[in-house]
Amino acid sequence: MKEKIKTRSITSNSTIIEALKKMDVEKCKLLFVFNNDNFAGILTIGDIQRAIIKAVDLNSPVLSILDVNKVYANERESIDSVKQKMYRLRAECMPVLNSQKELINVIFWKDVFSTNLNQDIREKINLPVVIMAGGKGTRLKPITNIIPKPLVPVGDKTILEEIMNQFEEIGCKKFYMSVNYKSDMMRFYLDHTEHKYDIQFFEESKPLGTIGSVSLLKDKINTPFFVTNCDILIDQDFRDVYEYHNENKNDITMVTAVKSFHIPYGVIETGEDGLMTGLKEKPDITYKINTGVYILNPELINDIPENQFFHITDLMEVVKSRGGRVGCFPVSENSWRDMGEWPEYLKMIKVF
Repeated sequence: MKEKIKTRSITSNSTIIEALKKMDVEKCKLLFVFNNDNFAGILTIGDIQRAIIKAVDLNSPVLSILDVNKVYANERESIDSVKQKMYRLRAECMPVLNSQKELINVIFWKDVFSTNLNQDIREKINLPVVIMAGGKGTRLKPITNIIPKPLVPVGDKTILEEIMNQFEEIGCKKFYMSVNYKSDMMRFYLDHTEHKYDIQFFEESKPLGTIGSVSLLKDKINTPFFVTNCDILIDQDFRDVYEYHNENKNDITMVTAVKSFHIPYGVIETGEDGLMTGLKEKPDITYKINTGVYILNPELINDIPENQFFHITDLMEVVKSRGGRVGCFPVSENSWRDMGEWPEYLKMIKVF
């Protein structure tokens, strides 16, 4: 049985950042935690995300954030009982324990259900989605000399269609598309492509920054809405982001990627008179990177000046200056795919 989960197992003294990296390597969102040979529990990406939101040190052991109240199955339960439990909990897998709390089996969703885990049983949301698609894509030249960046293909679809499909799968049907460069080509392509979405174009006559053109949507949106760049994909159910946004009463929620950098030198910390106060040998430094996906409350549209160059960071400063809340929802580094430059685009092509 342990061979079945070998690549997805981790020791209880492994750090949170190590667990996050392992999830990226194994392309999974769940790990089995063992204390020596004893099963300690399941660690999910949700556990890690909640820890990051609470500002838990990512070098803390995973045991410190393990949810001891997770529900597991016991060896006496019927398969129908286990399936009902999995369905109710939307559990990707269900560990089966014996009377000594030893792990004797793992039942995965895909082994007992024919549908995708989140396909039918999770409530959908229908929020507007604003796609910022007006840039020239200069970093992807020469291909963007011919076609606009949103129409660059990834697999058998364009990046634009992949983005809209991801939102459509969670229930979003209304799309607003900010366009400028080669907008006629985008309109023509979408007009002649079968799709399920309602798309409304709005055009900036000049570059207005990363959020400035949204001023053109005043009086058109009256619910929280997503804003996304047109060159990124994130392996994340955005319903989780919306739940976090609501629960924390945020004005803006930004999706951030947890990125780690290895410093191959000893890092010195100094204080007054240049005296050393600390030394870290070849440390890993972790940052949260802006991915380019946000949730905004509708009243913020009124804070965006009309026909002026205005970045999303400017809007965040406006919100913070009056005591508003700008939240950050974390995802793992490899969950974020950015095709803004050729090396990243080629990586994305390999994925698809």
